[in-house]
Formats: sequence, structure tokens, C-alpha cells
Amino acid sequence: MFQTVLLCDHMDYSDTFASWLHEQFAYEFATQALHDWQQEFRDGQNDGNWRAVIALENGQLLGGAALAKHDSPDYSELGPWLACVLVAPSARKRGLAEQLITEVCSNAKETGHQKLYLHTQDRRHYYAKRGWEYLESFRAWGKEHSLMQRRL
Repeated sequence: MFQTVLLCDHMDYSDTFASWLHEQFAYEFATQALHDWQQEFRDGQNDGNWRAVIALENGQLLGGAALAKHDSPDYSELGPWLACVLVAPSARKRGLAEQLITEVCSNAKETGHQKLYLHTQDRRHYYAKRGWEYLESFRAWGKEHSLMQRRL
């Protein structure tokens, strides 16, 4: 059975998770080297820019999600954001993403936030089924995205 924990308490997984994100969302990192992103993500666990929750099972990293201060240059006035939602292919279909998202939402609410934002390229319907409201479409990183929000 997997467990969810704060990444800041298990920093030995930070660089691995950051590399997964860099690969999965390569279009967002086109101008940022992996090493630089890993450092930014690592620092973000302490400064609150990328506060992540990860899923572990028997010491193996299965995935994660983050509460980000900023996640879209086109919407710098909005935040915080649900970001970096990623589950390893071998661990999918077990409810991990939903549990990670729930944890991030709970963390945001506990710190006084009333709503969260996200942008997604291809998972709009997934999030809509889970209470996220579609706001608008926008183009970023050469791709169409949906901007969504969820009241906490």
C-alpha cells in the first residue's frame, strides 16, 4: 500500500521527481536545463514555490503533485496552483493521482487559500469530474491549455 508524504521530509526523492517532470513536460522546460530545474524544485520545497507531496511504496517513488506559487507566465496574478501532477506509468490506475491532488488541496486550504488554479493540456475532463471549473483556453509553450479553478 502506498503512502503520501511531504517531499520536504524525503528530499532524497527530489531530483528524481524533478527529472520525471522535466521529461514529461519537456515543452515547459525547453529553455531550462535539467540541473537548473532540479535545483529550483529542490529549493522550492523550502521556500514554498513548489511544495510537493509524493507517493511512496516500499521505498519506491510512485509519483507526486505540488502546490506552486506560480505555474503560468500568462497568469502571474493568479495562484496558488496545483502543479506537477505525475504518476509513474507502472503505478497508474490505483487512485494515486486523486489522492495526491486531495493532499495538495488540503494543504492549500490549511494554509488559508480559498481556491486553487491549474492548467492542463489534455486532462480537462478528468479535473472537471473532480470539481474543477473550466475558466478559459489559452496557448502557452506552443500548445493549447485549459485554465481551471477549484474553490476549497
